[in-house]
Amino acid sequence: MSKNISELSGRKGLTKNLFEEIGTLAKETGTPSEQELSKLATEFIIGDANVYGTATFYDFLRPDNKGKKVYICNGSACLAAGTQEHVKNEVLKNFDVSEVGAMCCLGRCHENSAFNYDGKNYSGSSISSIAEIKKDKKLREDKYHVESRGTAVLTSEFSNVDAYYSLLGKILQAPAKDLLEEIKISGLRGRGGAGFPIGMKLESCRNTEGKTKFIVCNADEGDPGAYSDRYILEFQTHRLLLGMMIAGFVTGAEYGVVYIRAEYPESIHRCQAAIDEIRTKKLIGKNILGSTFNFDFKIIAAQGAYICGEETALLSSIEGQRPEVRVRPPYPTQQGLFNKPTVVNNVETLAVLPYIAEHGGKAYAATGRGRSTGTKLVCLDSSFNRPGLYEVEMGTALSVVVNDLGKGFKRKTKALHIGNPLGNLVPVDKIKDLSIDFESFAQQGFLLGHASVIGIPEDFPMIDYLEHLFEFCAHESCGKCFPCRLGSTRGFELLRKARISSYKIDEELFQDLIDTMETASLCALGGGLPLPIKNALQYFNEELSPYFTKQ
Repeated sequence: MSKNISELSGRKGLTKNLFEEIGTLAKETGTPSEQELSKLATEFIIGDANVYGTATFYDFLRPDNKGKKVYICNGSACLAAGTQEHVKNEVLKNFDVSEVGAMCCLGRCHENSAFNYDGKNYSGSSISSIAEIKKDKKLREDKYHVESRGTAVLTSEFSNVDAYYSLLGKILQAPAKDLLEEIKISGLRGRGGAGFPIGMKLESCRNTEGKTKFIVCNADEGDPGAYSDRYILEFQTHRLLLGMMIAGFVTGAEYGVVYIRAEYPESIHRCQAAIDEIRTKKLIGKNILGSTFNFDFKIIAAQGAYICGEETALLSSIEGQRPEVRVRPPYPTQQGLFNKPTVVNNVETLAVLPYIAEHGGKAYAATGRGRSTGTKLVCLDSSFNRPGLYEVEMGTALSVVVNDLGKGFKRKTKALHIGNPLGNLVPVDKIKDLSIDFESFAQQGFLLGHASVIGIPEDFPMIDYLEHLFEFCAHESCGKCFPCRLGSTRGFELLRKARISSYKIDEELFQDLIDTMETASLCALGGGLPLPIKNALQYFNEELSPYFTKQ
């Protein structure tokens, strides 16, 4: 990350954004030309190599994306469901192989068979109509079950814009520091996986001097199996927008950036429509509702890079730099977007803030368990009899989620991949020992993460799944630190060689590899991947032992 490039990129503010400009150049062919990138570099006073390095990093900008028309989901949920070979065969009946690419993940984990065509997502039975879809390009919306168990913080029915934003008027009449105190009392912790208290982030940003500050919504956490962000972005949009405004009010930030993954095209459109609606009603802009509070939004459409779910890589991405992880300190609240104080939080976390503002911190803290306060959105994939999105109070038994809400498994299942690609592989006999909260998972050596749940079928080879995880990490690594960049690639190569030949992996060597990734990687991509690998080696040793040898 170059602080100088951050400054140069920020000269035009959010009005003309370097990253967006690169994306615009790629719209027609799928990748920008070197000549166009050079002109852009000159305009922003940034070197050609920097701009070219950025463009060639992303899945949907790099040269080999040229001419792509349809993308097939290669996420973990679709892989485990075994649907994508059929999808690929049907797609290739209607498109040339050079026109077909891959996306991960489209958030259609509840029914799989997911693919993207003409900037729209499809799943389920849509693949049987691929010829008609190619002809009329009509969107077939997916549907999934949504239910709450206990307090409905994020899944209650939305009234209307005028009634909902009446809360904003009340908020602006009270001191910002009082609202910040309520947020701290609530105990709300980040829902993206790390569980860091949002009150501490907001307070740090508030206490950092700066004329310009930003609230950035990380809507690029593309964890396979999780579609909770997509649900909020598409169906509870105003909860997110008001949550970002609340964050801006308590920190003194006047700009909100919603960075939405390219794999969620409908989310981008609906979020922009919601922003346009509140702009028409003059609920954003200057001197909102007659106050001294100014706040406005900017949507940035991502271009396909899982690493941008890491907050500092995301900030570099918005600046038009390669999305490499930054060394901390300084933290984003001190030196973030364009080197200005910035709060970065995920969709679900920010969307909770209006509830706290309305009901108070104590009311929110009264739900949940211990330091895991409030509710959590849990996503169940197609391995369940009733897949869908469920809002449960923290502390709810995992067995209740699996058996009562999800109605059990529709196929024989040996493990649950919970959290994200860097989450845990939980054998089904451990379900009884876990509850949906940070502490329960930590005590059992697991990680709650995004609380996405993918069922691994009994007949799905575990070595195939581990190979898939290493391949995912190798593809998505930003490349800045060698433990992640090299470790993920070597792990993938070892597992594939053992799977397709008589080669045996040296167990000690493999353990050294994942230990190095865990302790020496700069961020949670390389550092988190070893967790599910270790889970598999511990709980599925009998199945995996034929592929390993001890010295």
